[in-house]
Amino acid sequence: MTDSTNRQMYVFLLILNIAAFVGFQSWRSMFNNFAVEVGNIDGYQMGIIQSLREVPGFLALLVILAIIMLPEHKLASVSIITLGAGVALTGFLPSFYGIIITTIIMSFGFHYYETVNQSLTIQYFDKRTSPLVFGRMRSISAGTNIIAGGLVIGLLTFLDYKYIYLIAGGLVMVAGFYCLTLDPTDPNKPIQKKKLYLKKRYWLYYMLTFLAGARRQIFVAFSVFLMVEKFHFSATEVAGLFIINNIINYFFNPLIGKGINRFGERKMLSLEYGTLVFVFTAYALTDSKWIVAFLYIIDHLVFNFAISIRTFYQKIADPEDFANGMAMGFTINHIAAVFIPVVGGALWLLDYRISFFSGVALAAVSLIFVQFIDREVAKADAEVV
Repeated sequence: MTDSTNRQMYVFLLILNIAAFVGFQSWRSMFNNFAVEVGNIDGYQMGIIQSLREVPGFLALLVILAIIMLPEHKLASVSIITLGAGVALTGFLPSFYGIIITTIIMSFGFHYYETVNQSLTIQYFDKRTSPLVFGRMRSISAGTNIIAGGLVIGLLTFLDYKYIYLIAGGLVMVAGFYCLTLDPTDPNKPIQKKKLYLKKRYWLYYMLTFLAGARRQIFVAFSVFLMVEKFHFSATEVAGLFIINNIINYFFNPLIGKGINRFGERKMLSLEYGTLVFVFTAYALTDSKWIVAFLYIIDHLVFNFAISIRTFYQKIADPEDFANGMAMGFTINHIAAVFIPVVGGALWLLDYRISFFSGVALAAVSLIFVQFIDREVAKADAEVV
């Protein structure tokens, strides 16, 4: 990152990344307790909410159309402002439909920012540097989550959910408006194709992205809900668990980028999915509150290995395809995410273990597909030569 433009982009993304995770961490630290205690949300309704939360991710392909009118860095700032607005409004609409509305607003901001963030990262940093940047950003996000989680715990002692959401969302919006005044771009970078398309030679990236979205949604939708509904975790305990998790991730995440450069994407993702077979099986079978908390931390550690899917794409894609690939990837990632929480919520009413055993199957299938990564990278390298 010696180039001054790269440094400017790094700082720009750093500010927005901190803002994004201040908002998202504050939102999710309290969300399950807020939904259950204030909104009286049951398991089936939670499934619906979580499915609708993923609709903006499914529509991430529209980022390609948005950047026709708005440069990517401007879209990133506007997305953060939208995220902040959704968080700020959450506590003021505590009904089922109100929670749906604010969740969708927040989600549009978060998913569109993440799409542009990933696109700008692989555009401005080379194949050896981008894994390190992704790892550092993950580490900084974890540090941000620690601070946000600590503030949530402190504020819960004397403020209602409503006002904590308002404060967090307001801070996020301020950061977004500030970044609207910045321009860290380099006109010499390859111009991104501003149209929607899929390419056959990127098939493995699309498949891995789809499977990652499917199994991830089982965890996102139901792991913390399991803690609250079955094991009766309080809001303070959930926030405390998030802090512990993020302290570990703060130190661990920078090692992921180094691991990708040293061992390659295939080995890193094989470790992730092999671990997840164990994690989801244990979720389905354990009756221990503390084992569930431990599983949550392990899942978050290996989830960050998903950086490898993006760096794999960077190695096989044409530079002008980066923005399209990230946008299409987000959409593909969220195809299953739109319906899995609803189906899982319905199955939850029959037996919550069914959802987690489904996660075991998805992790096993993913483990098979990642074995093709080295072959696809070699084919892309041969085409370049």
